[in-house]
This record gives sequence, structure tokens and C-alpha cells, in this order.
Amino acid sequence: MKYNFKRILLGFFLSLVIFSTSIAASFVRYEENGATLWGELRGETIHQLNDAPYLGGKVTGVTVSRADVKLMAPVDPRDVYMTGFNYEDHIPEGQKTTAYPGIFMVPAGSLVGPEDNIVHPSDSIKVDYEAETVIVIGKRAKDVPVEEAAGYIFGVTAGNDVSARDWISDDIQWMRGKGAYGFNAVGPVLATGLDYKNLNLVARLNGEVRQRGNTSKMIHNFEKMISYISHYFVLEPGDLIWSGTVGTSEQLRVGDTFEVEIDGVGVLKNKIVQGK
Repeated sequence: MKYNFKRILLGFFLSLVIFSTSIAASFVRYEENGATLWGELRGETIHQLNDAPYLGGKVTGVTVSRADVKLMAPVDPRDVYMTGFNYEDHIPEGQKTTAYPGIFMVPAGSLVGPEDNIVHPSDSIKVDYEAETVIVIGKRAKDVPVEEAAGYIFGVTAGNDVSARDWISDDIQWMRGKGAYGFNAVGPVLATGLDYKNLNLVARLNGEVRQRGNTSKMIHNFEKMISYISHYFVLEPGDLIWSGTVGTSEQLRVGDTFEVEIDGVGVLKNKIVQGK
């Protein structure tokens, strides 16, 4: 018991240090002249980095106007972990919460950026939105205690976990229904220095509010998910963990526009287009 108490105190102290020393910054990933680059966004100017910020990327001295480049998803993960039924108001009536996070994975190739379209497959009849908060891992994680997990979070971004409900019902697992090409929008920035335990999220369908939530209401918080996932897998810098969605999700139709807004991250806005 004495050992555990010390670890709890250590974890609490580390959390305080992280929150007090974290520098608020907004990082982007962008395309310029056919090249994919990283940068720090300051106002409307992007200051180019020589690598991903979570890999220690430094400013090169080159700048570009945000308006002159295409913003891409501000992440480049090896693995993408998602969570099901992590908010009470999204759990179907009669279904109980579980003692462990409901984790599943999707291909990193399913991610699109803040200036990309979300693709509605022609052979799915029900494609829904799911607005979520997403954390980005900052360093390699294996068997991380909950009390130390905060130190592995680099930053936060916004996500739309698009879900083909008919595929989810038909398939033996969720890979196609949750991870098809063009499904999972992320952005617009990767923000640091935020209190990821208390972030407001608002989602809008064609300008009308459809979802509201706060990360303080998560059943399994990000620290618990990092600890749980790292017990079975190895998390690498840049990997993503999604919070799970809030409230009720509804159908997306071709021509719709869906927005996810998170404190300190901004607005992720994507149009829905017809796929093949």
C-alpha cells in the first residue's frame, strides 16, 4: 500500500508539472509543391519544422502563409485506436458499461484532413457521423501505470469517426465499417498545452448543433486508456487514441457538411461526397 501511495503522489506531481510547463502551440501538417511538411501555426503564418513536433521537430526558419497551402491531417500515426461506448449518453438503453475500454483499431490510411472530403461509399446505405476528441501519443509507451500516463500525451486534435452502420451489422468485426478509405477526418491542428480532461466539444450538421460533450464525462479517461492499451500493445509517438463519441449520432448524406469544434483546436469541417 505504501508503494502504491507513493506512485499516486508521483503521478499527481507529474501531472501538475505537465500542466504548468506545457506550452500552448498549434501544429499543422501541410502540402506544398507536392511535398508533405510539418509546421507550427502562429496566427496565419506556418513556421516550417524539420520533423513531426512529437519527434522533436525544430523550426527551420522557412515560413509560408496558411492560405497558400493545403492543410492535411495534423497526425501521421502508425496505429489508430478507437473507443466504443465511452460516454453514458451514447450507450444503448439496457446495455451496461464495461470495466475496460472498448478498444478497436482502424487503418491509418482511413484518415483524411481538414480540407479533404469524407467519402460516402456507394454500397453503404447508412453512414453516420461520430464527433470525438483525439489524443496524440508523444513517446513510446509499454505497460504504463495509470498514474504516469499523462506524461505520454503530446497533444489533442478533433476527429469525426465516420461509421457505416450496415457494414458494422453485417461484418464479423468493425474494420470496414469504421476504417474505410476517406472515413476518419482529423484536424485542423494538433494542439498542445490544453487540459484534455476538460475540453468542450460541439458538432454541427449543416450548421445545426447535433452533439455536445465534455471530456470530463468520459467513462474511461485517456490515462486509463493509455495504461490499458499499453499493457497489450506498444504505443509509438504519433499514435492516436480516440475518446468515443457523445450523445446520438445520425446519418450523413452526400452534400452534407459536418463540423467538429473543440476548445483550443478549432473547427474540423468536411463535406460529404459520393464514393465509388
